[in-house]
Amino acid sequence: MYTVIEKSLYNVRERGGFRYLDEGPVTERPPIIFLHGMLGNLTNWTDAVQSVAANGYRAIVPFLPVYTLPIGQTSMQGLVQYVHAFLDAMELDFVTLAGNSLGGQLAILYIFAHPERAGALILTGSSGLYEVEMGTGSPRRYDPNFVRERAAITFYEKEQVTEDLVNEMLEVVADRSCAIRLIKMARASKNETVRTRLHEVQVPTLLVWGANDAITPPDVAREFEELIPDSELHLIDKCGHAPMLEHPETFNRIMLHFLRERVSAASLAV
Repeated sequence: MYTVIEKSLYNVRERGGFRYLDEGPVTERPPIIFLHGMLGNLTNWTDAVQSVAANGYRAIVPFLPVYTLPIGQTSMQGLVQYVHAFLDAMELDFVTLAGNSLGGQLAILYIFAHPERAGALILTGSSGLYEVEMGTGSPRRYDPNFVRERAAITFYEKEQVTEDLVNEMLEVVADRSCAIRLIKMARASKNETVRTRLHEVQVPTLLVWGANDAITPPDVAREFEELIPDSELHLIDKCGHAPMLEHPETFNRIMLHFLRERVSAASLAV
C-alpha cells in the first residue's frame, strides 16, 4: 500500500521486495538507517537525509510495513526480522540506527537481537518505556476532524498538521485491514517494553527530544539517558514528538556533531 505522500516521491527505490530511500556517498563510514514511526513514512526523515548526505554520510530510509505485514507477523519482532532481512538484502553489515517513536523502539530491539550490526544509536521521541495514550481504536476513524485532533498531539506547532498529513492518516485508518494491524502493532509496542534490557545497549547513543513532547514526555528521555550507559540527551524547546520535522536545523546540527565526534571514532575502532 502506497500512502498519499509516498505516491508523490519519485526517488523511492526497490530491491528484493523492499522500498527505501538511499542518498549520499558510499564510504567507510557506517551508513545511517532511519526508521520511521507508527503512522510515519519515508518523508519524515527528508531533511535529516539531505543533511547527512551533504556531509558525506550515506542515509537509507526503509519503508516499514507497520500495517501491511501478514497478520501473524504483525509485531515488534516481526519488524525486527524485516529490518534484518532488509540489511541483508542491502549487504550492510555495520550501521548506525536512528529511529523516531516506534522506529526508536525498533532500533533498540534490533540492537538487542543483533548487537554486532550497529555501532551507534540515535533516538528521538522513542517508544519502548511508556507513552501517553492517543487512542488507536476504530471509533470515529473516518472523521477528518478526529484524525486531525489526533495528529495535532504529535506537534507543538499545529501548522505541521497539513491536509496531506490528515489525508494520509485517513487513507490508512479507513482501510479495515490496515486499521486492524495498526491496533495490533500499537498493542505489541506497548507490551514489549525495553526498560530492563537497556543496559545491554553498549554503543554511543544520542537522545534528541522535544521539550513539549506530549506522547513520550521528557521524563521518558531522561529515563533512557539514565538506563543506557553511554548516552547523551538534548532537549529542544517548543518542540513535540518529531524534532526532525519541527526543528530540522537544530536536530541536524546535534546529529551531525554526534556523528563526527562519536560515530566516526567508534567505527574506526571496530
